[in-house]
Amino acid sequence: MSPVAGRARDALVTTAFRLGWRLARTVPEPLAARLCDRVADRVVAHGGERVEQLRRNLSRARPDALPAELDTLVRDGFRSYARYWFDAFALPGWSRERIVGTVRAEGEEELRAALATGGAVAFVGHLGNWDHAAAWSAFDLHPVVTVAERLRPEEVYQEFLAFRRSLGMEVLPLGDPATFPTLVRRLREGALVPLLADRDLASTGVEVDFLGERVRMAPGPAALALLTGAPLFPMTVHHEVGPRGRVLVVTTHPRVPVPEREAGESAREHRRRATAAMTQAGADALAGAVRAHPDEWHVLQPLFPADLGRS
Repeated sequence: MSPVAGRARDALVTTAFRLGWRLARTVPEPLAARLCDRVADRVVAHGGERVEQLRRNLSRARPDALPAELDTLVRDGFRSYARYWFDAFALPGWSRERIVGTVRAEGEEELRAALATGGAVAFVGHLGNWDHAAAWSAFDLHPVVTVAERLRPEEVYQEFLAFRRSLGMEVLPLGDPATFPTLVRRLREGALVPLLADRDLASTGVEVDFLGERVRMAPGPAALALLTGAPLFPMTVHHEVGPRGRVLVVTTHPRVPVPEREAGESAREHRRRATAAMTQAGADALAGAVRAHPDEWHVLQPLFPADLGRS
């Protein structure tokens, strides 16, 4: 892409995001939900690499699905993804009562107890709407410190930083040498540090079993927990529609145990083995949630080895 074309693309993306933030606060929500569905359906009908990649990813979550069932999953997946973006754009305009009142927390008692005496790490995936969950946490659970992938263009990245900070999060940039030491300090100061781990963005991942295949996931959550002594909790997020309307369900899974050091095992060997075992525990919790709610797993990029090797 030429520099001129790149600048034109960046300007278009920036304009689109700013328009999205503006419209999300003015368009009536029922209308916006229908528009999200229509846009998603058009994207799926048009096809393309991202549509096919989501199909390949979801086929791992539901390996026995017939073609028509997989078509429905892909359609619902893109509808969920479109709704995620609408909610993300609209969240800064939500009241505290709405942010907290539209969340149902499950299994968080052990995490609350841990946060009463120190920091904690959460292993999370691209499932549901973590921005909403983090905003709820800031009001009802604990302040959040996390890491975000650096987006292009820079203007959009800065908009997202401002958006997430407005929801009560401290956001550090992925890949910055100062990020990991800062996370360590924040944990020792008592923060909740949720980290997305189902995509190996830094290319430092450890191999785990996930949905029947070997994939690489980010070692950051386990490594932070081991270094600081903070507990590690897998957390998963999905939506349900019930008497209260559309509700975000935030599930905290049991604390991941730290494997005992074996006789004759060096500290380095134990750290490597423990990181792999604890990352596997997070992957297992995430896999169960993805199988239960595949349409809310928002990973449109290659993840599995066969897809990473595609031309």
